[in-house]
Amino acid sequence: MTVQDITTASHHPKELRRVFGAFPSGVTAVAALVDGVPVGLAASSFTSVSLSPALVSVCADVSSTTWPILRTRPRLGISVLGAHQEQACRQLSSKNGERFATLDYRASADGAVFVEGASAWLECQIDSVLPAGDHDIVVFQVLDLDADATVPPLVFHASKFQRLAA
Repeated sequence: MTVQDITTASHHPKELRRVFGAFPSGVTAVAALVDGVPVGLAASSFTSVSLSPALVSVCADVSSTTWPILRTRPRLGISVLGAHQEQACRQLSSKNGERFATLDYRASADGAVFVEGASAWLECQIDSVLPAGDHDIVVFQVLDLDADATVPPLVFHASKFQRLAA
């Protein structure tokens, strides 16, 4: 295959998932209060962007029914889920049902929602949104943060939830 073949090839989504899945990622919950009720989604595309200013990013599927609601909130909580929170991630990824029904969470005074027991928490506001294919790249300004080094993160790799080995 030549470079030209690679740059013009159209890849099947299943093949893209397989290859993209070779790169492990953490799993986050992005959430906020909406009319006093927690609303959130799961995202495995979280990454740090900048130390100064403090910026992180998440990619949100443009077909999501939750993202248009969250993007209007003044503050959002990003929780880096712990290795023990696979079921929480499945709930937050669900297309139906109350995503926070059995989850312990807390909210900041400004409405950011954090999943209890997570590895890390970041209170953020949206800095910019960049359309990118079937997702929006959302850059967040970090306003407050904390982490619990005793809670190992949940890892998504090869389309499966994984845990880091000691």
